[in-house]
Amino acid sequence: MRVSTERDEQAGIHGGWEGPVPRAALQTVPLYVPKPPQPRVGAESHRLFLNENPYPPLPSVIAVIAGAAAEINRYPEIAPTQLVARLAKHLDVPECHVVTGPGIMGIYQQISQAVLRPGDEIIYAWPSFEAYPIVTNVADCVAREVPLLGGRHDLAAMAAQVTTRTRAVFICNPNNPTGTVVSGSELEAFVADLPKTVLVVIDEAYAEFIPDHRGPSGVDLYRKHQNVVVLRTFSKAYGLAGLRVGYGLAHELLADAFRKCAVPCGVSSIAVAAALKSLTLEDELFERVRKISLERDRLWKVLGVLGIDTPPSGANFLWLGVGSAAATLSAQLEAEGVMARLISGHGIRLTVGNERSNSHVEQVLTTIMAA
Repeated sequence: MRVSTERDEQAGIHGGWEGPVPRAALQTVPLYVPKPPQPRVGAESHRLFLNENPYPPLPSVIAVIAGAAAEINRYPEIAPTQLVARLAKHLDVPECHVVTGPGIMGIYQQISQAVLRPGDEIIYAWPSFEAYPIVTNVADCVAREVPLLGGRHDLAAMAAQVTTRTRAVFICNPNNPTGTVVSGSELEAFVADLPKTVLVVIDEAYAEFIPDHRGPSGVDLYRKHQNVVVLRTFSKAYGLAGLRVGYGLAHELLADAFRKCAVPCGVSSIAVAAALKSLTLEDELFERVRKISLERDRLWKVLGVLGIDTPPSGANFLWLGVGSAAATLSAQLEAEGVMARLISGHGIRLTVGNERSNSHVEQVLTTIMAA
């Protein structure tokens, strides 16, 4: 006797496939970067689509990485206790409140497994961090995407979406891809009005690039509200994107749950060594952040002169809000060796690179706009 199952339906969708089939919810999961831009053949290209720090690690960090590589025959710690202790001291929080993962995405996966249930509603702005629809759909949750207002989070509209089924709100601040910043007072008022059972995840991957470091701190909100989780990374300002070190702050009940869902040994011993060393070199690293920020502001003014709609940015990238013209402009940039990130139908996110890359961007955009 054969009973019709979801597997039979999926087999039809997958062209007669007879083996194990993936969960149906995965059919709606978008690729992180649907079509990565390609470098020019035989000509210089500038990689400006992943918001990477354009500068290599400091020499002393490279030396630490080389030393740690000599011991990669050993497993790293199940959880990086030394890094957790250092971060707790650095931020003046209890060690039991610090969680880590292979980049911020690793912690989003922990949150998904620990908190989200099928059918839960997740609220986030759009366009925002590309991981949000991925996390939502993989968890078989319902996305409540709220359009940005003038490139910024529309917190009033997001609050209006809250129902009894709302499980979490994701806020990227500064927002990726627009670079806009929600003020501390706005965030405080928003969180205070939410039900205490709704998880608020404040993603501060780019917080170090907010001008003069005077931006809102999710850490302050986390201290006041048990439903607030703050995520940060060593990928951007610290220049360790290739080593994948993310961390978060959450109150103990949540942090314990996240740790239970973490991949054991998920942060490598090399990554831990590099992160620990980088924390001792913040003066040098943040001088680089200042340099990137100055270049960002210079490019922002150039884009304004060229007539390209670009909001002020608190991150290491700029948003070209060209709407329906995004695909055409992206193709033109790619043809000239500028590999930027296309958000189809909305605009283009352009990472601030080194001076050579930024000068090339200025030249190319000036030519395109003149034509």
